[in-house]
Amino acid sequence: MDIDDDIPPTFASPPCLMHELDPAYAGLSSDRSICADVRRWRTSERARLIAQRLAISPDLRAACEAQIVSRLLAEIGPVRGRVVSVYWPFRGEPDLRPLIRQIADDGGRCALPVVVEKGQPLEFRIWRPGDKLVRGIWNIPVPARPVSCTPDIVVAPVVGFDPSCYRLGYGGGYYDRTLAAMAATRRVLGVGFAQSRIRTIYPQAHDIRMDAVVTESGTDHASVR
Repeated sequence: MDIDDDIPPTFASPPCLMHELDPAYAGLSSDRSICADVRRWRTSERARLIAQRLAISPDLRAACEAQIVSRLLAEIGPVRGRVVSVYWPFRGEPDLRPLIRQIADDGGRCALPVVVEKGQPLEFRIWRPGDKLVRGIWNIPVPARPVSCTPDIVVAPVVGFDPSCYRLGYGGGYYDRTLAAMAATRRVLGVGFAQSRIRTIYPQAHDIRMDAVVTESGTDHASVR
């Protein structure tokens, strides 16, 4: 649920890792404009992927979401005494509200991410079904009570993802900033539809690799570095 624009000027654009790829194969220029090429490519690709998931039929979406919730519960494991950050569905993202209810029933707690300031990390606020919600940035519902927490597991929606578990988001960099500021013990699970899997997102130095990505078709785990 990042902002749908390119990384703002206040968020420095570190060197690309594109030197590890063949620019001709990638269809990108081989000079110093390569990072700008990647940003333009990401803008186009995220528009394509968002339109693609918005076009999923209601029946297929419901079936996929049920599979995603089931796989996520298995991947997360026991939740009693733990905090899992989920999200409120936005722009065709998988709806995980059944997961929130199941976590609460199983003795865990859920949190929702909140944008408190542009260009800053997200804040996670405790929420359970029945608690009051208010409209936040981009009219996304957020918990009315500002009870912040540090989740044990972060479930992050993806616009796209690659086999190395790098995430293509909306371009605001909110999740990358947030995960970079969190302790290394946190676990990050990306969530999306299988059709959002692409060959590579052309990761840059600020991109944070997730531990796994869960779709209706299965779970991709990041390889050991």
